[in-house]
Amino acid sequence: MTIRRMKTYTGGQGYVYQYYFVGDRPAPAKRTQEAAREYIFDVTSDRKITFAVSVFLPAKAVETWAARHRRPLTDAEQYGAVKMRLFQAFDEVEDLMSHGRQLWVDSEILEKALTTLGVD
Repeated sequence: MTIRRMKTYTGGQGYVYQYYFVGDRPAPAKRTQEAAREYIFDVTSDRKITFAVSVFLPAKAVETWAARHRRPLTDAEQYGAVKMRLFQAFDEVEDLMSHGRQLWVDSEILEKALTTLGVD
């Protein structure tokens, strides 16, 4: 049995979110989206309804960052960037359950997130 640690984040829209990391898996390329790593979080803003939020980190964005900085990203750095993208959604998306269930980390978001985390 896996015990998950529930974490709390107060978003910019006034909601207090509780979330935990469920896991990650490869997300193969589809017609309209590129291959990525999918990070899955369970989220609630009312302690009644829990819903999954997937944050996709495309391999292309990771490769672009690695080429620019001349080193690969560690798994922890990738997870940190993904978590920053989740926090961005908590701050900016008014109805996360309806409009924020699939989030993407593009090259620009990845660069900003890692800069905020002090990763170079």
